[in-house]
Amino acid sequence: MPFPSSATGASEARLLIAEDDPDLGSSLESFFAQHGYEVHHATEGEDALQEMTTLPPYDLVLLDVRLPQKDGFEVLREARQSGVDSPVIMLTVKDEHEHKLRGFDLGADDYVTKPFDAKELAARVEAVLSRSQSALPDTGDVFAFGNVSVHFPDETVTRDSEPVGLTDLEFDILTYFIEHRGRTVSREQLLRDVWGISGDITTRTIDRHVASLRKKIEPTPDEPAYLQTVYGIGYKFVTDDVPGPSPSASQTD
Repeated sequence: MPFPSSATGASEARLLIAEDDPDLGSSLESFFAQHGYEVHHATEGEDALQEMTTLPPYDLVLLDVRLPQKDGFEVLREARQSGVDSPVIMLTVKDEHEHKLRGFDLGADDYVTKPFDAKELAARVEAVLSRSQSALPDTGDVFAFGNVSVHFPDETVTRDSEPVGLTDLEFDILTYFIEHRGRTVSREQLLRDVWGISGDITTRTIDRHVASLRKKIEPTPDEPAYLQTVYGIGYKFVTDDVPGPSPSASQTD
């Protein structure tokens, strides 16, 4: 597997390489560092999971399937359950259809089979990064839903043209939901990305803030039309242009 020694570009993206093979891991770390990436290398599953669930989030993860302590599939499953949405490219020696499907089912973004060419892997990394950076819909300066308008430059909200008194945190939560509209957002994801808290934390604080926010933006807070609960996971912000959760998966808290 050739790894060019000279850099040909720069990225500045934060990259986690979870690979237990010392030679391959070191080669990948050196290769991507020379190309301008900020690289961290983990050699065990537990360490990889800790890195993936700690702030700030990585822009992309190269995750080997055969890691000690926890294999790559288990690391990916637990990371996704914790609300980690960093793009993940799985690295494996296997090339079986069922093996790949398992990774995709758990939330992998791409799959590369060993041995691979460094240039091909770099191209895959850039492609996945490009998709992830353009994945969130553009909100513009003003986003409207129902009779509510959110003005991002001055961080104000109006309802029927009347000011809505949101706290700074409520505005941040609403902005996050709008940016991720149509996607299920876990409570752990909110804790990490809005509160700046990571780790194994159980709290109902999020639910109380969401309940308060619903009272200010929903036509009927007890039967929310926009800020819907996805049972057992978190919430999903839905508008006319994005689908909501199925009735069996949604309920209010």
